[in-house]
Parts: sequence; C-alpha cells; structure tokens
Amino acid sequence: MRNRLLATLDHVTLAANVVGSLLILSLVVLITADVAGRNLLGAPLSGVPELVSLSIVAIVFLQAPQALKAGRMTRSDGVIDVLHARFPNLARWLETVFDLVGIAVLSAILYAHWPMMTRAWTRGDFVGAVGDFTAPTWPVKAMLALGCILLALQFGARIVRRFVR
Repeated sequence: MRNRLLATLDHVTLAANVVGSLLILSLVVLITADVAGRNLLGAPLSGVPELVSLSIVAIVFLQAPQALKAGRMTRSDGVIDVLHARFPNLARWLETVFDLVGIAVLSAILYAHWPMMTRAWTRGDFVGAVGDFTAPTWPVKAMLALGCILLALQFGARIVRRFVR
C-alpha cells in the first residue's frame, strides 16, 4: 500500500513537471511569435508580458516537486556529505529536519496563498487591460497551490523512503 501511494505521488509529480515543461515550450513559441510580430509586422501580440509573468510562477511550482524527488534541488552538500561519511545517522536526522522545515514552509505558503486563490476564483480576477487582453489569474494560483502540496508531499516521501525500507 505504501509503495503504491509513493508511486502514485511520483506519477502525479512527473505529470506536473511535464505540464511545467509544456508551459516553457508554449512561452518559447509565444515569445518568438511576439518578437516576429514586432519586427516583421510592426504588431506585437497582446498580453505576452502578462502571460510570461504568470507562467514563470506556475512553472517553478510545477517543476520543483520533481526536482526534489530527483535530487536536483539546489543546496550545498559539503557538510552533509562529510556527515554521511562519518556520522550517517546524524546526517539522516539532519536531512529529516530539513525535510520537516520544508513541509512547514510550504504549509505556511499554502495557508497564506489559499484565500488569495479562492478570492481570485470567486471575483474573477484577471491581468491585462479590458478591451485589449485579459487572462484569469486563478489557474496560475491553482497551479501554485498544487505545486506546494506536491512539494510538501515529496518532502514527506523523502522521510518515509529514508526510514522505511
């Protein structure tokens, strides 16, 4: 049962990473079309700066859980590598403290973000200028919430994998 839950979490995390990658590809196409429109036709695409600024946040939060799972999260390993070599149990407990702090930070972000996300949904918040370009903000806020949840769960999964064989 535990292995199935961890495998399901890993699959959902990978799917979120793929969505983040597709957002990156979409931004490349969008920015290229905007630059071509500006330079060749004298007519830029409306809303490109707004979409780029929204998408960057979504991409970070969608791809961070997979980065953590794959061991590619940015950190300094100098001290922890020495501890793993000399005091492996201490190193495991320090990494667990790191993971618990990660869960706490992500819980705080989610707690603070949730009302903003629900408010954006109920009020129909958008970016852009009416009559030119508008885009709703709630999808990006929902992706941020999903990314927080997945990242916190991946921190928890690291603890489970570390202590339960």
